[in-house]
Formats: sequence, C-alpha cells, structure tokens
Amino acid sequence: MSTEAVDPQSLDRHECRACGYVYEPVKGDDKRQIPPGTAFEELPADWRCPVCGAKVTQFTSVGPAGAASGFRENLSYGLGVNQLTPGQKNLLIFGGLGLGFLLFLSLYGLQ
Repeated sequence: MSTEAVDPQSLDRHECRACGYVYEPVKGDDKRQIPPGTAFEELPADWRCPVCGAKVTQFTSVGPAGAASGFRENLSYGLGVNQLTPGQKNLLIFGGLGLGFLLFLSLYGLQ
C-alpha cells in the first residue's frame, strides 16, 4: 500500500462484466471490510464481486465518477459536447427541451 495520499474522487471505478455492479473507491465495500478510499488495484487477491461473486479479472475500468463518458480518443469530436460530464449533458438536453417548450407556449401570446 502506498504512503502518499490520493484523492478518492480521482480513482477509477470498475464495473463487473457479469452483473453490472460498480466498485466505487469512494465507498469501498462494507461486506468485505474494504475501507473507503481503497483503489481497485489495492483490493485483496481473493476479493470477489459482492453481488455475483465474480473474480477481480471480470471487472473493467469505467473511469472516475463525473468524468466525461466515452473513449478518450473520441472526446475531441462533436463540437466539444463529448467532453461534457453526464450531468452536464442532461442539463443541456433537458434545458433545451424546457426552453423549446417555453418558446412554444409563448406562441399563444401572439394575436
């Protein structure tokens, strides 16, 4: 285990390919007494998925929480929209829909 402090928010989350469980270093694993802030690479060799019991080799990295989704090499495409986090994309989509709805309702004010 390393002695330097690491920000748990910057650690990659890992998803089980068998059941979809996501190991989040910020939360750790209460069932197996893994403390919060433990990186996936520092998990014991005998650690298994708490949901389905899959081995560590069945997990894939999904990046840190709140990071832009998608392949890193594709983040520069799409007029910069690919670099938005999922929360920012939701705000853009639903904000645009809300604005469109308000503009539609404003047409009733025309005589």
